[in-house]
Amino acid sequence: MLHRFRIALIILCTLALAACSDGIVKRVSEPAASLQQLTVRADGGWTVALRLQNFSSMPMTFDDVALALTVGDTEAGTLQARPAISIGGVSADVVNLEFTPSAAARLVVADALAGNRTLAYSLKGTVAATPEGKKQRSFDISGRSTLNQAPGLPGVLR
Repeated sequence: MLHRFRIALIILCTLALAACSDGIVKRVSEPAASLQQLTVRADGGWTVALRLQNFSSMPMTFDDVALALTVGDTEAGTLQARPAISIGGVSADVVNLEFTPSAAARLVVADALAGNRTLAYSLKGTVAATPEGKKQRSFDISGRSTLNQAPGLPGVLR
């Protein structure tokens, strides 16, 4: 009889716990940032398509971006923006930024375009984002990748 009582108690507790849960796990993970495209404009400035990736299970509003951009081994400057866009859980969106690079960085990109070579870049800085229903958090971002010349699109690296 005691054995049946224990089993019934375990089943009852399990059902009570299951009823309390809504089944949705809300997890906040560090976002990522990368360059999706870099376009050299006629005035020598760049239009940078910055991809913001939300790895969290809930939507986050990306409030502030401050990322130091290095092309090759040359500092290009800091990408700064206040995109104020909401990106759904496990999703990404692109923000286009007008950017005035350093003179040395312009030469590095011009050389990569002229020689049809891969351009290595790195981003380092912070992204401030607000998870849905929570307070704003600042995330450290550090990443490296490469861009290649887009076929048929002069002055565009992807």
